[in-house]
Amino acid sequence: MEALFTLENLFTLLMLVLLQIVLGFDNLLYISLESKKAPPEKQSKVRKLGIGLAIFLRIVLLFGLMSLIQFFQDPFASLHGNNILEFEFNIHSVIVLVGGVFLIYTAIKEIWHMMLLKEHEKTDDNKRSIKKIIFWIVIMNLVFSFDSILSAMALTTGMVFTNQMILMTIAIVAGGVLMIVLADKVSSFLQKNRMYEVLGLFILLIVGVMLLSEGGYIAQIKLFGNPITPMSKTTFYFVIIILVLIDIVQSRYQKNLLKANTKIQENKS
Repeated sequence: MEALFTLENLFTLLMLVLLQIVLGFDNLLYISLESKKAPPEKQSKVRKLGIGLAIFLRIVLLFGLMSLIQFFQDPFASLHGNNILEFEFNIHSVIVLVGGVFLIYTAIKEIWHMMLLKEHEKTDDNKRSIKKIIFWIVIMNLVFSFDSILSAMALTTGMVFTNQMILMTIAIVAGGVLMIVLADKVSSFLQKNRMYEVLGLFILLIVGVMLLSEGGYIAQIKLFGNPITPMSKTTFYFVIIILVLIDIVQSRYQKNLLKANTKIQENKS
């Protein structure tokens, strides 16, 4: 049996953990925003329980993908031979597309509620509400997991199967523990800086668009003969950086205007 903790395998493990961190950013943002729908005293518990269940199911998904990868990639519905719409759907593409649609719907709904100054809807049955929140956190975590697990499988190609599974499992657990540690801090930051919650929702909207483009690419969708191309990670992070910079400049501009107006009022009085 090939040694597990060789220098090469340790480097691969480091890359796998970094991959989980980078690809987990949008997932962490969704968890922080979704958990706010729970009662304040239970939000931390909801985040930890949701991520904990997701870690377990992610490992189950890993074993499932390793044994059923071809089944997920095989097309089950296709349409070709016309210039209007062509596609070749498989299970992987459907999961990514549905996840993208759900994120866009969630982001637009929460932005609309903010514009109307509506708080998150409360239900009398808090237990059922919390279960629903945890359910969606776990489901969306699994949607985000597909890309990270498939990328991890690509990084560990050529390894002994046992070593491959152990390294990917360690990376999943390490990434999950880090998400548990950071989830409360991200949520606390958004709670103290409500203006950034809007920014977070628009980032979530872009993540949904990215998932739609990726799902369309996997499904080989063509509209009027033009294939859908996936949004690159470079483009995604560039857009995020621009949004953050715009938000910072906007906030400082508003503060300066407020100070200027305050001074004018003081001089008049």
